[in-house]
Amino acid sequence: MSEELNQKLRIRELLENWAVWSDAGDWERFRTVWHDDGRMMATWCQGSADYFIEARREGFNRGVTSILHFLGGSAVDLAGQRAVAQTKMTISQRAVVDGVLCDVVCTGRFYDFLEERRGRWGMVLRQPIYEKDRLDSVDPAAKLSLDARLLAEFPEGYRHLAYLQTKIGYKVKRDMPGLKGPAVERLYAQGKAWLANRPLDEGGR
Repeated sequence: MSEELNQKLRIRELLENWAVWSDAGDWERFRTVWHDDGRMMATWCQGSADYFIEARREGFNRGVTSILHFLGGSAVDLAGQRAVAQTKMTISQRAVVDGVLCDVVCTGRFYDFLEERRGRWGMVLRQPIYEKDRLDSVDPAAKLSLDARLLAEFPEGYRHLAYLQTKIGYKVKRDMPGLKGPAVERLYAQGKAWLANRPLDEGGR
């Protein structure tokens, strides 16, 4: 096995551990996929890895952030001890919206900034890219009427996810990157700067 393939397999294992340990509520092991200065950018929570983990733990325990992650293929760009990984993913969340139990499904990519430090790969920044989503009532016979005005306030790629999260009390970030547009172009520029060994914020937001 080549060294490059070995490194990519290690990174892929880290990405899979993130999803499994996060959804299982295995917070101690979930923390190990991050570096100490790791950051997470989610629609409902942005901040340090520790802040995100505590928010996930609290929501998990209260049953308000029933969020599951399903992963698809990954593409990993390596540059020495740095890497950028893009992984196809689906975010699924269940919650009561206006008295109706609903599922929202959002498809996109995780765009991850990773670094190998002292022999260990870890996540420095995770920024999801939100491409499209939908919302359905769990009971097909239930009548669900969405507030079209509120729905239109959110970006197309995560419009229904943002709607559901707003309805259950979260303040949703409204300028996350989607499939196209200035936000995702800035993210790609930030990724190139990261691989060129420049500081994380160069070329990005």
